[in-house]
Amino acid sequence: MNVFDYLLGESGFLYKDILLGNKEQMSYSELNQKSLKLARYLKETHGQNNNIVLISPNSGFFLIAYLAIMKSGNVCVPLNPSIEDHNLSYVVELCETKIAFIACKPGDTKWDIIKNVYYDIPEVLNGKNGFSIHTFEDEGFDQNRLAEIIFTSGSTGEPKGVMITHKNIIANTDSIINYLHLTGDDVIEIVLPFYYCYGLSLLHTHMKVGGSIVFNNNFMFIGSVINDLKNYGCTGFAGVPSHFQVLLRKSKSFKTTTFPNLRYVTQAGGKLHNVFIEEFVRHFPDTDFYVMYGQTEATARLSFLPPDKVTDKMGSMGKAIPGVQLKIIDESGKIIQEPDIVGELVAKGDNIMKGYLGDEEDSKKALQNGWLHTGDLAYRDVDGFFYLTARKKEIIKVGGRRISPKEIEEVIVSLPGVVDCSISGIFDEILGEALKAVIVLSDMSDPGTDESSIKRFCAEKLAPEKVPQVIQFSKTIEIAATGKKIKKA
Repeated sequence: MNVFDYLLGESGFLYKDILLGNKEQMSYSELNQKSLKLARYLKETHGQNNNIVLISPNSGFFLIAYLAIMKSGNVCVPLNPSIEDHNLSYVVELCETKIAFIACKPGDTKWDIIKNVYYDIPEVLNGKNGFSIHTFEDEGFDQNRLAEIIFTSGSTGEPKGVMITHKNIIANTDSIINYLHLTGDDVIEIVLPFYYCYGLSLLHTHMKVGGSIVFNNNFMFIGSVINDLKNYGCTGFAGVPSHFQVLLRKSKSFKTTTFPNLRYVTQAGGKLHNVFIEEFVRHFPDTDFYVMYGQTEATARLSFLPPDKVTDKMGSMGKAIPGVQLKIIDESGKIIQEPDIVGELVAKGDNIMKGYLGDEEDSKKALQNGWLHTGDLAYRDVDGFFYLTARKKEIIKVGGRRISPKEIEEVIVSLPGVVDCSISGIFDEILGEALKAVIVLSDMSDPGTDESSIKRFCAEKLAPEKVPQVIQFSKTIEIAATGKKIKKA
């Protein structure tokens, strides 16, 4: 089944609004008709199996083009509107892209490397006076065809194109709907961009059940997010760690505001330190908090921790989502059966990517015997719950000892005045590597969070080799456009 038919087969005929907001509104039926017409146009004008770039903030333009590209039998390549010139050239060459939908004014020579650029959704007639109404009579659609290519940062610095099939999207969407108990009554506040797999998963799941979405492309205006949650009766909110850190420690009103409709929140895109989860649960006891874990290579999601286990299993990434298997393996590739032993986390399921575009070597490393090698180190407890310890590449060696930055960061952010902490390794002539902490404070003049106080606090909580030798203070968290924190080596 084509993803378009899966998502809109039932909801596409609803007359309720899928898109709510002051700037834009759109009904399901309008989205269904406009994207279907555009899909016909694309198929008859450009054919199939083209990698079509889509560059747009979250908007009605994005929704129509995104669905139409996949329905037409082509492959959608959503990209950050702020993509650098050299990365755009790399992606266009790798994807052999000749077609793009770009939500910006014509005239920027940056886009000239693409032959056919649509800056607006073309007006398309239907039926006898326009394109064939029989364009999509193809019952034998192969679910293993590519639906989209999501680019993520690679270890070499060049972005990696994660190839996602129609089957991948359908499998992951079904699983997420299952454990979040989503229905047509749900309304989600979306601050995550759609060129990021987490953002797309919010769109897929709510579209499938006939729910509604509210776009907020300016999260840093915290007041507008709070107003959206209240004014549109949002039942859900999804964020990466920095979103929750800012809401809890930077906003003066968030923790004192009542959100009567907010049924649940989800957190993924990196580990949120326990202290922030505890803080959220304490202030919003009637809102379910879902800790989740995933990767672009898994379409979005691999595991979740149910809200009723958040306190008992604090720090856990939970168990596998429906339809997915998770295992821990040692360095030889053997599955570790015993609990509490750290190894690499591997995953299997219908949501696992087809591979990396144009990169057979890394595809073979990531996909071995049907298992996705995540590159994350983790262990499983006696009850079957998984805990991440670090990514392989994040481990810092200080004087021969292997140290996970997460443990140190967890201690430092437990100080009430700390919004965020990033631990990195820096060159040291004696130890090889030394620890540096970059700390974001809510109040830079607070005497309880000066350098000596923080080092003294760390010395009380950590082994001597885990106390940062260098401490640097910052006013803001450095985040990417996805909201995820930028960590510098």
